[in-house]
Amino acid sequence: MNHNNQYVNKTFLYVVLSIGVIVSILPFYWMTVGSTLPSGKIFSVPPTFLPGNHLLENAKTLNESLDFLKIMWNTLFISVTYTVISVLISAMAGYAFAKFEFKGKSAMFFIILCTLMIPFQVMLIPLFEIVVALDWLNTYQAIILPTLASPFAIFLMRQNMLSVPLSIIESARIDGAGEFKIFFSIVLPTMKPALAAVAIFSFMSQWNSLLWPLITLNSKDMFTLPVALSSLVGLARIDYGQLMLGTTLSIIPVLIFFLIFQKHFISGILGGSVKE
Repeated sequence: MNHNNQYVNKTFLYVVLSIGVIVSILPFYWMTVGSTLPSGKIFSVPPTFLPGNHLLENAKTLNESLDFLKIMWNTLFISVTYTVISVLISAMAGYAFAKFEFKGKSAMFFIILCTLMIPFQVMLIPLFEIVVALDWLNTYQAIILPTLASPFAIFLMRQNMLSVPLSIIESARIDGAGEFKIFFSIVLPTMKPALAAVAIFSFMSQWNSLLWPLITLNSKDMFTLPVALSSLVGLARIDYGQLMLGTTLSIIPVLIFFLIFQKHFISGILGGSVKE
């Protein structure tokens, strides 16, 4: 009887999980199918779930509306550059807060945590005034630099750094290793899961960022993907075929990036549960 109950429970669990998978994947599948259909058939009743033969036409109209390769390059360059620098800054700050003792450390870390409660919209006007004063409007640095020091990333790296044995660091210092050599040769190699988690968060937040690039970029050749795709939705007739195709193409790099680092992602997040 107990065996039958386990079988029923496991079957019910698989059914619920299967429904969840279908519900999660269906919008992406429908969007991908929509990229192969003419605009008029995407919202037909009943809906079409089979690919069409309008992919090349949608690609042509998308490229006529936007310089898609240039926009893809802008987004990729900004996201990768931001991710690399942000991960490095977050790791160094997390290491300092976890393994160094200095005056005001607790107060500084508390202030960093408090900034998590400040909506980004509150900082828009001051940041915009700074960007204008530096003559950075419509440049890459206007998008990359203002949000490099992510409070969440610093917090996550600090929590993971707490797990590094202090004895190893002290032994390296006794052997004459400098702080930078200790950080890059000993500490960082043990932080791959945390670095992967922070990299995923950083890349996705920058890749999908719309509000700040929309404010600071004013020429089509500098647009990022979210800004460019939003420009396709106007008061006039909307070509949903090219919009679906552009959105589908914009998701592919994110999926690739996540698949590369996914094996470290969960352990990196769980590493933040380490307590001092």
